[in-house]
Amino acid sequence: MYKACIFDLDGTLADTLESLFFSVNQTLQEMGLPFITEEQCRRFVGNGARVLIEKAILTSSEDAKSRLEEGMERYRRIFDANCTYHVIPYEGIETLLDVLKKRGMKLAVLSNKPDAQAVKVVEEVFGRGRFDQIQGQKEGVPRKPDPSAALAIAKSLGATVEETIYIGDSEVDIATGRAAKMLTIGVAWGFRGAKELKEAGAGYIVGSPDEIIKLIEKKEENGHE
Repeated sequence: MYKACIFDLDGTLADTLESLFFSVNQTLQEMGLPFITEEQCRRFVGNGARVLIEKAILTSSEDAKSRLEEGMERYRRIFDANCTYHVIPYEGIETLLDVLKKRGMKLAVLSNKPDAQAVKVVEEVFGRGRFDQIQGQKEGVPRKPDPSAALAIAKSLGATVEETIYIGDSEVDIATGRAAKMLTIGVAWGFRGAKELKEAGAGYIVGSPDEIIKLIEKKEENGHE
């Protein structure tokens, strides 16, 4: 039986693209740099705020890289005020969480989004207490795809890696789950899509939240095989 489920946040539980896109372009505007497109933002997301801002700045010129610290300082302030801007759960996610809870599973969120904003978004969108643990990027903790945080979360929830499921929408998530040796499920409704998830080595790809329930039931019927 599976005891715990760890979710990525952006592009997995909730559509956060507008908040990220808005905050990045507000940052670039303050810096006097050209805006990025929504599609560029979609591609840049997944490896944390620093990588996102670095890539956004570099779209203007290589010389702009020297302004990364300035960009991060501005982005932190802007994103903190706008991290829930137009953020909504994906269709079917609320039901999925309810079903998993009824099955007795512990639920967690692991994001490369800064920790304070990850907690703020999850609690505002889903309510406090919906998840047993919420963790974003923290000082001294390697960011995904390093599996350290995922392994620590599973342990804190009282589950072994064999009893834990990892769910995400990007190549970073697939690498994280596989490195942690957890059942790893890629979701095709997020920021990447089925093709990129398959190229990243995803063993299981789903197109809707209800497919996750069916997959879990099937795996448990077959003894996790």
